[in-house]
Amino acid sequence: MPHTMSRMGDVLAGFHAAWEFESDSVLIRYERGIRTPKLFQVLGERRVPLDALAGVTLAPGRRGTVVLRAEPRPGADPLIEAAAGQLKEHNDPYRLVLPAEREVLAEYYADELRARLTGAGPAERFLVAPPKAPLQFKAYDGKASFDGTAVSFRWSWTGASSAKWKAGDQHFQVADLGGVEWRSPEAFEGHLRLLRRGAAAPPAPADQDPGAVVFGLGYGPVHESLPFAAAVLAAVRGSGAPAPVPASGVRRDPADIAERIRHLGELHQAGLVTDEEFSVKKAELLSEL
Repeated sequence: MPHTMSRMGDVLAGFHAAWEFESDSVLIRYERGIRTPKLFQVLGERRVPLDALAGVTLAPGRRGTVVLRAEPRPGADPLIEAAAGQLKEHNDPYRLVLPAEREVLAEYYADELRARLTGAGPAERFLVAPPKAPLQFKAYDGKASFDGTAVSFRWSWTGASSAKWKAGDQHFQVADLGGVEWRSPEAFEGHLRLLRRGAAAPPAPADQDPGAVVFGLGYGPVHESLPFAAAVLAAVRGSGAPAPVPASGVRRDPADIAERIRHLGELHQAGLVTDEEFSVKKAELLSEL
């Protein structure tokens, strides 16, 4: 009988992960070794239905490797939706890096997968399971926790702004939310913001918004804050909340913009922001006037 992927249990092992092929899905198991990205260790394993995939690619990698990558359909995976294109290559959960000598075997499985894919275009709902609650992480200005039905922010006396202290600790029911905004802690102004359903006005800067927690060096790392954001987003979509529509045509207070540019300049002078990052962010702030 010819070899077929419909036989359960076929496994392709690479660096940091192994893919187990089944008739209707791919089970991705991530290693827990010291060199494995922390995000993968937190995810543990993920079952990806074949109808959640739009395609499969195989390309040369670095230092004698090849990379097999599954391409999720837009809207199929809450983790990818929450990341919004901000994940760096080494944290991409859909990449399997293999020694170059396994290229023929990888091409075989890539062809087998392509032959079985039927999904096309954006998915109408999440098809990949989100990380399970309860989840929590420590941000620079507070502690975020999610129990599956509500998100809580408890402010830190050392990091929270006066605006957040005045507002007090926050508790948000999933049913009252319209979405989640995650900005990677590996970029400037990283934060997790909860978007309230029906909110028309643009939110305040994250450090002033009681609906957001701010990241920083060692606070809100990707492997903690992104699974958190994905779980909340999945719960929000599951509650039937419509995706938030960004406000347009609304100008921010010029004094607020000036203060943020001043702070950005201080970070630039201290060497915490590169010349390119300073120019790009300054232009973004000026465009809001």
